[in-house]
Parts: sequence; C-alpha cells; structure tokens
Amino acid sequence: MTEKYDDIINLPHYVSKTRPHMTAIDRAAQFSPFAALTGYDAEVKETASLTDERVELDEYMKDALSHKLQIIEDRLAEHPEIEITYFQPDAKKNGGAYVTAISIVKKIDKYKRVVVMTDGIVISIDEIISIDGQIFEGFIK
Repeated sequence: MTEKYDDIINLPHYVSKTRPHMTAIDRAAQFSPFAALTGYDAEVKETASLTDERVELDEYMKDALSHKLQIIEDRLAEHPEIEITYFQPDAKKNGGAYVTAISIVKKIDKYKRVVVMTDGIVISIDEIISIDGQIFEGFIK
C-alpha cells in the first residue's frame, strides 16, 4: 500500500532561481501578531483601571485641615516634612485616585490655593483630605 505523499516525500527541497532565500527572522515576521487598531490596548487598560470617588469633607474636617495648613505656614522656616493625602482626578474619566505625598513643604500659596513641595509636587488645597507629620505632635489634632 502506498501513502498519500510517497511520490514526493523524499524529493530535495525546492530552491527558487529568481528569488533570494528569506532569512528566518523575515519569515517569522510574516506570522507575528500586529495591532490592527492602534492604541486599542491602551484604551482597554484605561477602561479597566479602577477609580475612586471624591470624598466630601464636612466643615469640622475642613477647619482642622485649615488649622494644620496654618501651623505649617507658620513653621516653614523649619522645613517640616509632611504627609499629605489628596485626591488626584483622572484625566480620562470620572473619579480618580487618592495619593499620599511625603515631602518637605516649600510654600503655601493661598491665592492659587496650592501647597508646593520641595520635590516639585503641587497639591490643590481643595483636594487634600488629610495632613500628618511630626510638626503636629505638640498640637491637638
């Protein structure tokens, strides 16, 4: 009994006389995946990322934060290291994330309503939800 390809199975591999031999890397590139929709993967990842909702502070918490900011401003010359937790809105969708920055306060700009840290972080006063640091140890929280 003969098998289906017995007549050609032992023939030598065909080599074209008019086309150059393709390298293995070029041959592999023909079968590699490609992104038909440019940026689609990034959009899927962004959609899948979770966001938090902004917490609204009551008047008591706002007053406490204002008092802490005043303490920091009064003692800026001491270069206090502060831990500030604030809301960072997501640029692409509703919500955002809570971020904690630990750094030395450079200045508090009441006109622009921002806290500027020595490492370049600029935090909106309206987005701050907590402020901590050794500078407050002698004060009632």
